[in-house]
Amino acid sequence: MTNLAVVYYSGTGNVHRLAVAAAEAAEKTGASVRLRRIPELVDGSPAPSMTEWTEAWSENTAAIGDVELASPDDLDWADAVLWGTPGRFGLLAAPLKHFIEQAWPLHARNGLLNKVMSSFTSTGAAHGGQESTILSLNNVFYHWGAIIVPPGVADPVQLAPSNGNPYGVSSVSGPKAVPGRLAENVTDDNLAAIGYQAQRMVEIAAALRHGLTATSPR
Repeated sequence: MTNLAVVYYSGTGNVHRLAVAAAEAAEKTGASVRLRRIPELVDGSPAPSMTEWTEAWSENTAAIGDVELASPDDLDWADAVLWGTPGRFGLLAAPLKHFIEQAWPLHARNGLLNKVMSSFTSTGAAHGGQESTILSLNNVFYHWGAIIVPPGVADPVQLAPSNGNPYGVSSVSGPKAVPGRLAENVTDDNLAAIGYQAQRMVEIAAALRHGLTATSPR
């Protein structure tokens, strides 16, 4: 059985909704899945002056409170890790970066070598840095010696109007968060695409595990 960890940080719910869909799709393939969230670095809203955003953030914080927090042990357990983050100025969000830094000891003993990695994002606009956010995560994966598996355009769902990013599934969350309407901007096609991305990761991870049994340091 292939172990997949879906590790994500979500501000107002869009990334959370995609993460849940990814986990459900991977489970349908027979994979063992851990859905794990990253908490805020600060107490309270990171943007308290943005009142509508903060209200939506508060609703999302309450909604995802039962999701187990991620730990480096989840990365050690996994054969594949699917990472989710909103784009922040074209980069991954700070809470996720902080969590990645906690993986340093695991990386130091080659504990992330040859694991399958992929990522997805949500930004406030179609040109809000989706590609650069995903590529900033890829830079980390290169250091780990991980195997990056993008969705590409290998499935027709990637050609849907609200999809099309071959680097990783990317939703557009709209110009601002709207209280009481969390993740409304995540389309059905986005959900289908993240399902495809997760299933592709499981397939490739299973093949790699079989082929690398004799040579893997694990």
